[in-house]
Amino acid sequence: MDRLAGKVAVVTGGARGIGLACVRRMAEEGARVAMADVHDADGRDRAAELRAQGLDVRYFHCDVAAEAEVAALMDGAAEAFGRIDVLVNNAGIAGANKPTHELTEAEWDRVQAVNVKGVFFCTKHAIPHLRDAGGGCIVNLSSIYGLVGAADSPPYHASKGAVRLMSKTDAMLYAADRIRVNSVHPGFVWTPMVEQHLRGMGGDLEQHRRETDALHPLGHMGEPDDIAWGVVYLASDEARFVTGAELVIDGGYTCH
Repeated sequence: MDRLAGKVAVVTGGARGIGLACVRRMAEEGARVAMADVHDADGRDRAAELRAQGLDVRYFHCDVAAEAEVAALMDGAAEAFGRIDVLVNNAGIAGANKPTHELTEAEWDRVQAVNVKGVFFCTKHAIPHLRDAGGGCIVNLSSIYGLVGAADSPPYHASKGAVRLMSKTDAMLYAADRIRVNSVHPGFVWTPMVEQHLRGMGGDLEQHRRETDALHPLGHMGEPDDIAWGVVYLASDEARFVTGAELVIDGGYTCH
């Protein structure tokens, strides 16, 4: 229960899905956690529930595509908790699921603004605090689609490929500062975002879910905790020699 004792973590997109699971499991392992999101009602409610369980979690509003809000988040978290040791760049959107030639510039730019620029802004404004703490780690949520392609959602896939290489670049840039940077690559995980994606396909949702389960050699999609425990590992001192790595948690999807 103490794998992250003494650490302060910032988790973006923390009010729902994988982000919420990361907040919960990191707090249970002893971290004090700043949960950031744009879904304020969910964020405040979930943070209150976790505090009622004795966990040290505080909610902060933040649109990661807005640099001023990101700067305020990092400064606010450091002021509230005294330091920042861990950043989990989880906030992301799926965006438009259209062929490339049908996408509008606005549809493309919105996904890049959240999924790529958001990682850039959060990393940029966390680095001074991580340096002040004497080191730390950044965990960037990429995707299986940062590793392999598929014939759908071009903006999303491009964004997750970018996050993969941003992670490697920053792992090299900040190694001398004792800051580790790694990417996590989930397969399909049953979250509100995946449910919305499958509903957007039309037809029978349960049939789409079964078909998506079957894409994974283990025969089912993941759950948010499957990813959260990987994040806990990367944030912990157990991973002190791990940087620039790709942690694939995908039920075997990328083994094809």
